[in-house]
Amino acid sequence: MNTQPYLTVKQSTTAELVIERSRFIGHCCEVETEEAAKAFIAGIRLEHARANHNCFAYRIGNTEHPLEYFNDHGEPSGTAGKPILGAIQRLNLVNTVVVVTRYFGGKKLGVRGLIDAYGQAATLVLETAGIIQRVPQFEVTLVYEYSQHALILHRLQQVEATVTDTQFTENVALRLAVPESQREAFKRLVGELSVIRMDWNDH
Repeated sequence: MNTQPYLTVKQSTTAELVIERSRFIGHCCEVETEEAAKAFIAGIRLEHARANHNCFAYRIGNTEHPLEYFNDHGEPSGTAGKPILGAIQRLNLVNTVVVVTRYFGGKKLGVRGLIDAYGQAATLVLETAGIIQRVPQFEVTLVYEYSQHALILHRLQQVEATVTDTQFTENVALRLAVPESQREAFKRLVGELSVIRMDWNDH
């Protein structure tokens, strides 16, 4: 697994522009799997079922070679999906899906015009969404006695762990998010602590 930070869209959003009377509506979303990307695309196609075209592209995976796919959805080959993917690539985003909906305005744009229009619409919606840097993390729960609480909280700072939930029952159950780059250091740290149980919450 890649432990390096990666860039993706900050939020799901839409943005619209009109070119030669045609409406181009860009939609984008952060996704972690191809299945999630396909579900987002299906939802947009359902919402805009009367549109002439719902073209899309996605780029998924924090790897050297992310999964990339695009579809022109009836536009001339290479004029829609590819420029949408190009907009995602230029911003170096992954785990990102973009759909551009087109309502035809009666005037043909030509091949160059279509490439520019779909590229502009994709760039606009990505810039509107904003960009965020994500750090790959894993989740784990530590269960330990109350007497260890202060020490464990202090030591967890060494591995940049973030507490996401704390349950105080018979013992303390601490749910953590830890950077993937700290996994081995975290395992060593837990070996040095008095922990009753450790539950991995990896998906």
